[in-house]
Amino acid sequence: MLKGRGLGLPALPHTIRQLLFAPLPDAHVPVKIHGWVKSVRRQKNVAFAVVSDGSHDKGIQAVFPNASQARSLTNGTSVRLEGRLLASPGKGQDKELRVDSVEVLGRSDPEKYPIQKKELTVEYLREHCHLRPRTDAVASMLWLRHIVSNSIRGFFENNGFCYVHTPIITANDCEGAGETFRIAPDSTLAPVHSGDAAPKPSEFFGHPAYLTVSSQLHLEALAASISRVYTLSPCFRAERSQTNRHLAEFWMLEAEWAFTQTVHDVCNVVEAAIKQVLDDAADKSEGSNPWSERAAKLQAEIATRDWPRITYANAVEELASFQQATRAFHFEPAWGLPLQSEHERWLAENLAKGPVFVTDYPAELKPFYMRLNDDGKTVACFDLLMPGLGELVGGSLREEREDHLSNAMRKHGLQTDQYDWYLDLRRYGSAPHGGFGLGFERLISWVGGIENIRECIAMPRWAGRMLL
Repeated sequence: MLKGRGLGLPALPHTIRQLLFAPLPDAHVPVKIHGWVKSVRRQKNVAFAVVSDGSHDKGIQAVFPNASQARSLTNGTSVRLEGRLLASPGKGQDKELRVDSVEVLGRSDPEKYPIQKKELTVEYLREHCHLRPRTDAVASMLWLRHIVSNSIRGFFENNGFCYVHTPIITANDCEGAGETFRIAPDSTLAPVHSGDAAPKPSEFFGHPAYLTVSSQLHLEALAASISRVYTLSPCFRAERSQTNRHLAEFWMLEAEWAFTQTVHDVCNVVEAAIKQVLDDAADKSEGSNPWSERAAKLQAEIATRDWPRITYANAVEELASFQQATRAFHFEPAWGLPLQSEHERWLAENLAKGPVFVTDYPAELKPFYMRLNDDGKTVACFDLLMPGLGELVGGSLREEREDHLSNAMRKHGLQTDQYDWYLDLRRYGSAPHGGFGLGFERLISWVGGIENIRECIAMPRWAGRMLL
């Protein structure tokens, strides 16, 4: 009988973050850290270096009692340092590492290293996006993504939702907007079966296929079984917009659940989820990163009050009244027209002075799957508008009535045979249901006070730009 060797995983060394937040060890106990040199300052007899492993925004100050120990250290060099962790007599840090031994693991040529201590523009860093996570701002953003995604998972876990994985390759355009990436395999792709004709280069095994723009339709199928489902997954849109709010590849938080009755029920879930994110971000901010102060301020000012709701019709009335008095808008607000970015900003920043839900848009402005209201003109939907950002979340009740859904598809010019599986969900045990989609990078932008969402993801892709 074979037996295992009983070997467990070796203990990982402590991160710099763990060392900084743990009690000081005995001064005689050696401590070992690993990281990259962020800066070096040399004096006649002593040298100082800031070393970071990415686990903490500020890293740790390493003190070299003999300046010659730091002779080979330059920005970007990876090192293993061993020494004693002591209380720091200087300002700006509680602890420092008094170095006894230095091991250089990977050298960095100071004449060629692109990420120096000097101020670097966002445009320059985008050209070096494989290296830009080494900057404090981008590393901090990545930790914010980590905190926010964990908060989201905790919220949905506590409310009985099941985390699911949905397809990336799809046969349908969920929004019906045509802004999709169509998959075109290599023209040399072999036939699927012996004797089959080779598929056309523009098709996926003989069928048109696209990168998903949304997981919603698949989530609806899962919600018809598990009741409450959500996912945080990548989405792709082939729009050519160059604004600071759009990416070609981004992440979307989407949730769907059965047996919800009104659009306000969906709004309540969205509001509670985002407030939970603010609470968790403020709780973990520690005051040492670029977004700490903003997260705490948002939590105090926004998460402690209810967010108002206003119908699209009332919003247009308010906008038209303001426009008549001031002529402040470039685009004239009117019923039946989309709300422009300037309108959304005014509603959030001037009318509501905070987050605001705009509900019940005209059916012609929204996708086919939204539930038609009793007035026959509007659908049970909402957009959540945020100050300084505009739209953050969109959601609705989904049309659960087969005849109404078929009519909506025809009005939107969709071929119902391509969505027959979607109609099946209405034929077999249809139930009222709803859900929403939230752009994850937009959420990071809002919570972190980051102006451009290209700085809210590690390696951004937008129209005409993909460097790696």
